Amino acid sequence: MDTLHAVRAGGITRCFGEVVALDSVDLDVTQGQIHGLVGPNGAGKTTLLGLLLGLAVPDGGRLDILGTPVERALAVPDGVAGFVDAPGLYPSLTARQNLATLAGLRGEDVRTAGIDDVLDQVGLTDVADDRTRGFSLGMRQRLGLAAALLTRPRLLVLDEPANGLDPAGKRHVHRVLTRLAADGTSVVLSSHHMDDLEALCAEVTILDTGRVVFSGPLNKLAAENRELDYRLRTSDPDAARRQADGTAGIRIVDGAGAPQDSEVVVVRGLVPALDELVAGLVRSGVAVRELAPVVSPLEAAFLALTEQRENGG
Repeated sequence: MDTLHAVRAGGITRCFGEVVALDSVDLDVTQGQIHGLVGPNGAGKTTLLGLLLGLAVPDGGRLDILGTPVERALAVPDGVAGFVDAPGLYPSLTARQNLATLAGLRGEDVRTAGIDDVLDQVGLTDVADDRTRGFSLGMRQRLGLAAALLTRPRLLVLDEPANGLDPAGKRHVHRVLTRLAADGTSVVLSSHHMDDLEALCAEVTILDTGRVVFSGPLNKLAAENRELDYRLRTSDPDAARRQADGTAGIRIVDGAGAPQDSEVVVVRGLVPALDELVAGLVRSGVAVRELAPVVSPLEAAFLALTEQRENGG
């Protein structure tokens, strides 16, 4: 048994008639890791999540989940939980009754199933006895997460878990997922919320039309893939401009996209060139107060992927 990986996928394919939803996809998710899935609509994210939850089986390739090979049957090992699209709830029941019903279906004693604990974890204690038909989208998402937590999963698979969440709800969900990963649970989540993925994920996989176009740590996107625009705020903007002009691989960006702030210079370059720029500023006695991407590396990669697709690339 592979004790280091919760998911190992090698060359998996999945077709719906003549439509190839997944085309030779490789995916490795380390135990205790939060792994993000990113891509335009129709990229294959939901199909891949469905395979991990046992809602479908691959047509080809090899898929191991929690050390167990997935065969040609709709089943996954114990310890896998989550939801695709949206959690299924009984609208006429309260949040607590929904969880009690799910626990009862699994043959558990509802008194010891930990219902109050998971409701508290996701921040729904105050509405535990309210009928879910009146819940907002964000509250339903949190209740779906609570339902998954009841099983004490070793692999948690979530599709857009931040949909409809207000800042407090998002904070609850982030805290839960971070704690689960620290305790050894692996999490695979799909989201269009780049800030959530950057805050949570150790690694990401970017899909486009069923194929993996990037997989690895987030910092590789900035280090290897493309130039990015960075906001540079210093104690001497004029000196910063002169230093940027004299640094190989750095260009000053003016006009569209540049902030209307005289203290900020927007520069474009790869990470090694930015490192050289910062070192030069420090040697010149110019204090660097901010250096941050205008658009995050993950969002930049996503936008580049989307633009390429729209342009027929």
